[in-house]
Amino acid sequence: MVGAEAISNDLGSDSHPPAADAPGPDRGELEIQPVRRRKLHEQVAESLRSLVTEGKLKPGDALPPERDLAKQFGVSRVTVREALRVLQLWGLVEARHGGGNFVREISLEHVVGPLAAIIQHNRGLRDELLDARSIFEPAICRLAAERCTEQDLARIEAILERQTQRVDRGELAVEEDSEFHLALAEATGNRIVVHVIQTINDLLLESRLRSLKTPERPRRSLEGHRRIVAALRARDGNAARQAMHAHIAEIAATLGPL
Repeated sequence: MVGAEAISNDLGSDSHPPAADAPGPDRGELEIQPVRRRKLHEQVAESLRSLVTEGKLKPGDALPPERDLAKQFGVSRVTVREALRVLQLWGLVEARHGGGNFVREISLEHVVGPLAAIIQHNRGLRDELLDARSIFEPAICRLAAERCTEQDLARIEAILERQTQRVDRGELAVEEDSEFHLALAEATGNRIVVHVIQTINDLLLESRLRSLKTPERPRRSLEGHRRIVAALRARDGNAARQAMHAHIAEIAATLGPL
């Protein structure tokens, strides 16, 4: 059960209007946006969100019943119900039939799934994703060339060998393509980099399928990966960066218009 004091303190002063501003320069000289009074259910949702992100409410924890939350927040049950709907939209809370509301495990899938669908049908966003790749992945390759261990190289080369075998059989090797880029990220030893590439891989699934169905594209992708691995093996960070940049540029050219 969430304590009344914790919730009341978390709601804080948001429920009260701000104090009047002290005298200042002529307002005509400043670009001041009007202060928007937040609706009560937004304040309740934000307060509960803070309890989740601060670890006071953990995945799997049951929220108090609506009537108890309404009493602790000093609002109506309708307001609490609206706040819970907001938390459900954010992917933080799930309602279980006959069992109340529970804190969800925060997962990339809650964000990546809908975003991937939007990107696949929006050329502008897809192009921006390629721009992001051209920023991140060449830098990742350079770092991987400097930090990768013999074990990292062996794993990357094993993925490349599996990709070679599938391409030789006339297959698309989509899984190996994704594994290759993730293995490069893991070779940096940076967990944030790994999460970024995992997210990009999820967003790219449909684009990879489309790109690799283009004649000769699987073979060209394989050759691009081979150049990257050669640079990694030589511990040449600049060559690895340039090889990845060329690889992504070729992907962009292959995709063309939607």
